[in-house]
Amino acid sequence: MTSSTPLTGQQEDILEQFRRQVFQEDIVREGDSIGTDDLILLRFLRARKFNLDEAKKMIKDAQQWRRTVAGVGIDELYNQLDVFDYPGREQVFRSWSMFFHKTDKMGRPLNIEFLGGCDLTELYKHITPEKHWETIVTTTETLARKIIPTASRAAGHDIGGVFIIVDLKGFGLSQFWQVKSLVQASFQMSQDYYPETMAKLAIVNAPSSFTFIWSFVKPWLAKETAEKVDVLGSDYQDVLLQLVDAENLPTTLGGKCTCEHAGGCDLSGAGPWRDERLARSAQATNDTITVDTRTEPSSSSPSEPTSKHEENHGSLVADGPSNVDPGTNTPSDDITP
Repeated sequence: MTSSTPLTGQQEDILEQFRRQVFQEDIVREGDSIGTDDLILLRFLRARKFNLDEAKKMIKDAQQWRRTVAGVGIDELYNQLDVFDYPGREQVFRSWSMFFHKTDKMGRPLNIEFLGGCDLTELYKHITPEKHWETIVTTTETLARKIIPTASRAAGHDIGGVFIIVDLKGFGLSQFWQVKSLVQASFQMSQDYYPETMAKLAIVNAPSSFTFIWSFVKPWLAKETAEKVDVLGSDYQDVLLQLVDAENLPTTLGGKCTCEHAGGCDLSGAGPWRDERLARSAQATNDTITVDTRTEPSSSSPSEPTSKHEENHGSLVADGPSNVDPGTNTPSDDITP
């Protein structure tokens, strides 16, 4: 069942019960950053096949994780870290390239991950494992809070979720052993705490060793998630171009986009979310100029903003139950096989 599938009468009744009970039992409160509208609640119900008790447990566990993750909670982490602009971001992307970039023909945001370029030894020269994990967590939160809602507004309808493209060009077993724990923890976090946010996953440039790698990865995925995965070899361009306009697809994946003006597609953050971000920034600047022309200058210093983001509520992403318990700790990666 997809997010666009109409609800049956029975499912409508279950949604109403779910909404009422999560508020009555103080699992969710109005204004919680997890989101309280029907689109959010339906993600948890769909992930648990509309089993009311299991969906309540899932959202309760998600709320507990959100309060405790990284020792500060997701709201503080999100306010502290802007995934589009943080110190050392360019150096991090050279060894761990994972970025949002425009949308597909259905309006779904693209999340592009170049795992073939992963090098944890080099990565950890520029960022600690703990801080790197925090960027992964905050990226997933940004997907749920900002990327999906903004893309839905731009498309004029609920786009359902993200389209992930994983490029394995140059990826081998030695790299797999390096990133295995991180990838597993990312899938597990997404399935448990950000359900039904992945619409499609395309794996391109799959190496000859991928059958072996997939035998490790597939058990981490819920059945519903695995069904959304397409594994492609090197002849993937035509398939991607059926789904994504060439102007929106980076040249590295067979498209025409370079984002040359913004430092490259990986660093540009191009998409409706960036357009909205720039519009808000311009409006804030105009408002400041207007206020300055109407008031006397003050000798006091302006207060610091409470968040690095423009709040915009509606999310390595997947669906359904996972087979492992992520806890709240940084995943440990052994960088030797």
